[in-house]
Amino acid sequence: QVQLVESGGGLVQPGGSLRLSCAASGSIFSIYNMGWYRQAPGNQRDLVASITSMSSRNYADSVKGRFTISRDNAKNTVYLQMNSLKPEDTAVYYCNVDLRGRGTGRNIYWGQGTQVTVSS
Repeated sequence: QVQLVESGGGLVQPGGSLRLSCAASGSIFSIYNMGWYRQAPGNQRDLVASITSMSSRNYADSVKGRFTISRDNAKNTVYLQMNSLKPEDTAVYYCNVDLRGRGTGRNIYWGQGTQVTVSS
């Protein structure tokens, strides 16, 4: 069994910063891509940023230069540092991890979601 636990969301003023974390635990053999998606009310869930096992990064155009994705392989954790936050960044943020479990094969797992609200 694999679990993803997210933390770090909250309320922040425009221009502020937040750091999201997502830790994978359980019977894990190998982790491949890790990423963050977000979904605002009435919208689809969109990719924000992703990082490969070799730390190659990809960002949505709307967050380039403001957000940074990173990972700590020893802790099975992915982070999203969000700076210069804007009201349009308000959404529920979900982590997404592509991994191979011990005896369970390769699957995509989702975190429970964490609310980020940018408002004055």
